[in-house]
Amino acid sequence: MISATISLVTNFIINAISSLGYAGIALMMAIESACIPLPSEVIMPFAGFLAAQGRFSLLGVSLAGAIGCVVGSVIAYAVGVWGGRGFIEKYGKYILISRHDLEVADRFFNKYGASAIFFSRLMPVVRTFISLPAGIAKMDFSKFVIFTFLGSWPWCLGLAYLGKVLGDRWNVLSPYFHKFDFVLIIAIIGAVVWYVRRHIKNVKFKS
Repeated sequence: MISATISLVTNFIINAISSLGYAGIALMMAIESACIPLPSEVIMPFAGFLAAQGRFSLLGVSLAGAIGCVVGSVIAYAVGVWGGRGFIEKYGKYILISRHDLEVADRFFNKYGASAIFFSRLMPVVRTFISLPAGIAKMDFSKFVIFTFLGSWPWCLGLAYLGKVLGDRWNVLSPYFHKFDFVLIIAIIGAVVWYVRRHIKNVKFKS
């Protein structure tokens, strides 16, 4: 079932890029950056492979990918600002997110937002979802856009370059990244469990 899903997603990406060219690369990366986990580890190496075939340029595919990342990230940011913030302020207490937690997030993104956005763009999994909390925290929008591009471009360029070097074997990268994805997901789950336990203890202490 999982392998069939991966194959379906990979074929979708290949067909979109083959049909739409640079616009397809930008579209796929926009979807990936809008909290919809299309694997950039497939998108950009395949684009790099096509660059090796002479269809694209390496600079062109990396810029298309980075621009797509910015577009998708802005969409996720807007959802955080216009939907996520209000939802959490109204219903956050039911999912153990208090106004104090929002204030902590606001201070974090005000102080470290540029670094957080830049480095998160270089990390699998995290890069897909970081825009939503940045929007919820109402991070400065111009900084968000600038550092999204600055972090996304080397990620896209690096993956495209590997795809160009590997040629017909461009798709061997994906399994290695999936292993790293698994480690990150476990770490995120661990952080969520710690967060929930801490809040439950605080509630019991106050009562």
